[in-house]
Amino acid sequence: MVFLVNLGRVVFAPLIEPLAADFAVSPTELGAVATLAWLGSAVSRIPTGYLLPRLDRHTVVVGSGVGLTAAALFTAVAPSVPALSAGAFLLGLASGAYFVAGNPLVSELFPETVGRALGVHGTAAGLAAVAAPLAVGAVLVVGDWRLTFLGMAALGALVTLYTLYAARDATLPEAGADDRHLLRAVRAQWPILLTGVAVVGTVGFVWNGLFNFYVSYLVAEKSVAPGTARTLLTVVFAAGLPAFLLTGRLADRVPNVPLLLAVIGGFAATVYALTLATGLLAVVTVSVLLGYAVHSLFPVVDTYLLASLPDHHRASAYTVYSASMMVVQAQGSLAVGRLVGGGLAYDTVFAWFAGGLVVVLVGLVGLHVTGHIPAGRVPGTPAGE
Repeated sequence: MVFLVNLGRVVFAPLIEPLAADFAVSPTELGAVATLAWLGSAVSRIPTGYLLPRLDRHTVVVGSGVGLTAAALFTAVAPSVPALSAGAFLLGLASGAYFVAGNPLVSELFPETVGRALGVHGTAAGLAAVAAPLAVGAVLVVGDWRLTFLGMAALGALVTLYTLYAARDATLPEAGADDRHLLRAVRAQWPILLTGVAVVGTVGFVWNGLFNFYVSYLVAEKSVAPGTARTLLTVVFAAGLPAFLLTGRLADRVPNVPLLLAVIGGFAATVYALTLATGLLAVVTVSVLLGYAVHSLFPVVDTYLLASLPDHHRASAYTVYSASMMVVQAQGSLAVGRLVGGGLAYDTVFAWFAGGLVVVLVGLVGLHVTGHIPAGRVPGTPAGE
């Protein structure tokens, strides 16, 4: 299920060019479509957080599968850009509902190895990002972009039915049984939540704008053919698969805050390096490093939060964190579309973004050195202790 819900968010990146051609608009005008997929993922999280204490978690997961299937069908028949935008938003709603229920559940199922478990879960999500450009390329050979969403709807229906069947006899952990007060959780855990939002919101803003326009960027400024550019987008996401597994394991063994700061620095450096890269070999090399750096962030920050938050606050606090950071990062595509549409070069925009990340990093390092960032769980202890 995590594969499909993440596919619904990332599939628009390799589709920007064919969608622009089909609807006779410029690629930058479709930045809002990609933004709406991520904004939808933010909007559904807090309502889902309110429902979680009142519903079985498998019910929420099944509901997200139903929503995904319906949204994919709607998007497949979209006759206009506004309808396409609505479909993207609906796909985002389904993904947000899933992740609010799924990530805390994974951490509670494996309290001794939260980082490793979240790394495996993240790898499954990352496979969707890897598969998206390849799947879109294959679909475009035999038909148009609408087949992508029809296939997603068919798979969504099958996986949802299987999840419903498999969950009938499942025994879920009771670690979050007392987690029923969202606002109380936020008041108690706001320092660690604010740290997570500051990190993932800013890095995610840059990443969202970069990967959704990656193909257009390489075509426009790096003289890369569209097919090669889609392959390179696959390379970026493929580089993240070992990052989920290796950095997730590392997050169980070392203090998470220094690791987070190192990841931010690595990502900022690779974004700036991409703006300087010339020639296919240089672009490929930077793409691999960039993909590894940014995907290292997700298992580390989720381990930092979910392993540190106590059982009675975990799901509620994580809900507010995930909704807040998604609202921030969802604006990345819209910002890039408007800036490039206003006449700025992609290289200029992404160089500015890298500079902004450096400013954030310096601020976080200062807060960490002065003891104003929560240290989180001691490595080697179970989640919630």
